[in-house]
Amino acid sequence: MVPVARTATAMTTTELVALLHLASPALPIGAFSYSQGLEAALDANLIHDADTARDWIASGLTDVLAHGELPFLAHQLARWHAHDAPALVAENAWFIASRESAELRRETEQMGWSLAQLCASLEWGDAARRATLAAMTPIALPTAFAYAAAAHDASADAVLAAYAFGWVENQTSAALKAVPLGQLAGQRIIVALRGAIDAAVRRALATPPDAVNTFAPQLGILSARHETQYSRLFRS
Repeated sequence: MVPVARTATAMTTTELVALLHLASPALPIGAFSYSQGLEAALDANLIHDADTARDWIASGLTDVLAHGELPFLAHQLARWHAHDAPALVAENAWFIASRESAELRRETEQMGWSLAQLCASLEWGDAARRATLAAMTPIALPTAFAYAAAAHDASADAVLAAYAFGWVENQTSAALKAVPLGQLAGQRIIVALRGAIDAAVRRALATPPDAVNTFAPQLGILSARHETQYSRLFRS
């Protein structure tokens, strides 16, 4: 008998496929049109080759996502499972208010709205939760992603890993276009950050609700500068 590889959380094939779907660049929520400050970092010469692109993406993962967006996603997932509508609405509003530039706020609102519309159209989740989802306008991307994951009964560690991998993949894709980099360089970045994704997920799962921290001043400044940047490929 071939031994089965051990995992942190046992996953069904259905759960795995659902998370692959949610993390896919083919998901029609417009992720490809955003760089989340990477293009502004390139304009400021903070990124100029594959190594500096990798370092920028790694910093965003470990210093920003792992402290803010990922633990927020984990707690919103738990709130969707419990259907704690007042907390979902309040924390969703807090996350949107924490975005440090107009571009970052529009990004999470547009992608969140697109994913929420997809969830409603595909009738994911029960009617009561769909009603709560529909009433949340605007809705942040992590809140909508948590809804979709909860509708498929996905475990928190797997959900966060899928979200983080999708973020890394999108950042790498942006770097390929903007630096520009070759396909192999992009794959090297993704491979190099696999361990960092695992560490970011573990940190996020250990973060209590009152310790979620989205403070990222350099990202906020660069994002604000991007709004008036002369030449742009991306919306953020």
